[in-house]
Amino acid sequence: MTKKTTPSTAIPPSNTPIAWESIHERLDRLRTMIDSGWRVEPERVDAILSTRAQQLAQPLVDNQAATKKLEILEFSLALEHYAVVSDYVREVFPLNDFTPVPCTPAFVLGIANVRGQIISIVDLRKFFGLPSGGITDLNKVIVLEDGDMSFGIVVDFIVEVRQITESELLPPANISGVSGQYLLGVTAQRLSVIDTQKLLSDKTIIVDEVVVA
Repeated sequence: MTKKTTPSTAIPPSNTPIAWESIHERLDRLRTMIDSGWRVEPERVDAILSTRAQQLAQPLVDNQAATKKLEILEFSLALEHYAVVSDYVREVFPLNDFTPVPCTPAFVLGIANVRGQIISIVDLRKFFGLPSGGITDLNKVIVLEDGDMSFGIVVDFIVEVRQITESELLPPANISGVSGQYLLGVTAQRLSVIDTQKLLSDKTIIVDEVVVA
C-alpha cells in the first residue's frame, strides 16, 4: 500500500528527485483561482485590519526605562528606610552645630554654616509628620542641592550608597504619613525613594534664608 504524503516547501536534498508534477498541479490550481476572480472576503479583510490595528495600538515596551539605573543614598529615619537620588546630594556631615531660628515652622531645626555658606536644616520627621525623636550629634545632615537651591535634611544614620533600577519602584502612595507627592516610588523591600527635585522645589522651604510657611 502506498502512503500518501503532504508535499513539503523545504528544499530537498540534492539526491532526492523534485516532485515537479505536484508543483505544477499547485500552480495550476492557483492560476484557476485567480482567473475565476478569487478574492478575500471583505469581512476577512476587516478582521485582519482590525487585528493589526490592535497590535499597533499596544504601547511599546521601553526596555531602556525598565533597566535605567538610579544611584541612591539610603538612610534611616523614624525606624523606616528612605533614600534620595545621589545626583542631588552635595555632601554629608555630622550634626555637630546649628543655630535655632525663632518664629519658623516646627520642621526647621535651624541654620548652619557649611563651608562658609549658611543653609537651612530641615527635620524631615516633622516635615513629613513622622514620629519625632531626639536630636544628637549622632544624627547626620544630607545637603541637597539643585542649581541655586540647597538645604540640609536631618536623618538618623546613613545606610549605604547603591543602585536600583526604575522598574523596581512601585507607584507612590501615602506611607507612614509621607504624602505620595514627595515619593518617586517604593520598592518591594519597603524602601521609600524621595522625589528630591520635588522636595527642593517645595515653596514652604526657602533656601539660605529664613524659612516661611
